[in-house]
Amino acid sequence: MHVTRFSEAPHYEAPNHFDMRCLRLQGKEAGPSTQMWMGMSQILPGGHTGLDGSPMEKLYLVLEGQLHVVGELDGAHQEEVLGPYDSCRFAPGEKRQLENRGNRPVLVALVMPNSAPPPG
Repeated sequence: MHVTRFSEAPHYEAPNHFDMRCLRLQGKEAGPSTQMWMGMSQILPGGHTGLDGSPMEKLYLVLEGQLHVVGELDGAHQEEVLGPYDSCRFAPGEKRQLENRGNRPVLVALVMPNSAPPPG
């Protein structure tokens, strides 16, 4: 068993993340994990990510606040508003954007693989 205390979770910087504070809860610099890692982000009012794609599947769970999520896959655009305990999955290769359009911070958990699966 490996425990990461929230008070000791390491901060990390993610590219194209604006007005966000990201913490690693498990995996990578937070401790051993062979397949996945888990993080948590606080998104300030007006904070957002870029509309970026990734070769990895991503799972998000809203813990507090209201989060606008945008997905684009094969030219299809989808937008949803998630509240507490709502979750969403972004497929490998799907572009995704997270936005806090409200006046209160949003707290969201993220789980994703340590690396992309081999092609084929």
